[in-house]
Amino acid sequence: MMAAGTAGAQGKKVLLLEKNARLGEKLRITGGGRCNVTNAEYDIHKLLSNYGKAKDFLYSPFSQFGVKDTFDFFEKRGMPLIIEARKRAFPHTQKANDIFKVMEKYLAETGNVTVETNSEVVSVPLENGKIEKIISRSGEYRAEKYIFATGGMSAPKTGSTGDGFKWLNRLGHRVAESNPNIVPLEMHDSWMKRLAGVSLSFMKITFFMDGKKEFSKTGKILFTHFGLSGPLILNSSSQVSELLKHGEVTCTIDMYPDTDMGSMQKNILNIFEANKNKMLKNVLPILCPKGLAPGMMVLLSDELLQTKVHSISKEDRKEFANLFKAMPGTVAGLMGYDRAVVSDGGVVLEEIDTKTMQSKKISNLYVTGDLLHINRPSGGFSLQMCWTTGFVAGNNI
Repeated sequence: MMAAGTAGAQGKKVLLLEKNARLGEKLRITGGGRCNVTNAEYDIHKLLSNYGKAKDFLYSPFSQFGVKDTFDFFEKRGMPLIIEARKRAFPHTQKANDIFKVMEKYLAETGNVTVETNSEVVSVPLENGKIEKIISRSGEYRAEKYIFATGGMSAPKTGSTGDGFKWLNRLGHRVAESNPNIVPLEMHDSWMKRLAGVSLSFMKITFFMDGKKEFSKTGKILFTHFGLSGPLILNSSSQVSELLKHGEVTCTIDMYPDTDMGSMQKNILNIFEANKNKMLKNVLPILCPKGLAPGMMVLLSDELLQTKVHSISKEDRKEFANLFKAMPGTVAGLMGYDRAVVSDGGVVLEEIDTKTMQSKKISNLYVTGDLLHINRPSGGFSLQMCWTTGFVAGNNI
């Protein structure tokens, strides 16, 4: 929509072929339906450090349309953005559908964009080094220039089933294999699954491969019926994916990352003193962060849970402290594309002129968004990449 609207605003006659029955299916669900529009990091060097090895290719497009341009684009169209934790920017209405409406209006106001829905592309023939035409289920279409903006493979129910990757491959581009990139973790541990729906904003997780510590992160964790999700987990999944290729991956979760072990033991002792005639199972909700007691109960014996706290030994108190600082987990794997926020893979950037988003192999082709092989974390960086590359492609056509 950004590419089509921008080209239309330049006076070009644009046809937007939409696979689904309506536009913007993925946009409407992004950010849990709230739409994390961008990340309010205005320093281009800091911003692009979030795009890994791709950053050196992105200075030109982000100089043409960056974070400030995104804010200006939406706010000039009556949609103010608000900034939340980790510089994540959302529409003030907290509704992804309102961002979609801005984009829909943008297409309409140019007067140059025609939208064909239910128009799945089935073939992209090549002739004399150029795209000759587009063949869709609704007909054949010819144009001077073509933009691919199909998205990657995350959230396939929205139509993102890797079509663009297949076309690019057939057209002679080198396409890196796609993997779920920002995705929840499936865990073996029953104690975690007992906590499905519990979310805590400040926890520390440490990952190990074959028992050796690899990395730690602190942030928000969401416990689910299959394991772990939330921003902290989503932004760890790419690294965990690499570790899983080489060995068993385990983790520990620190429920109180800002409390040292000595203070932890003292807090437990104080709570035990205040509740010394109660059974441990009735004191756990006081000891644990809100909602986590049912998980802790899975890890403790029934005998201990039935014991009154005045009878609990110093060694057992140390065990509690150790558990609170290192709840154990074993990673079974990553969840699939259907739960992925972002998938990686796509055409390698060496084959795209990122100043214009034009293919270096096919002169009348431009490639945008998730079709480009760019890794990035959650937090608004994916949508900013789409606004940027869509604008650059539409503007340079």
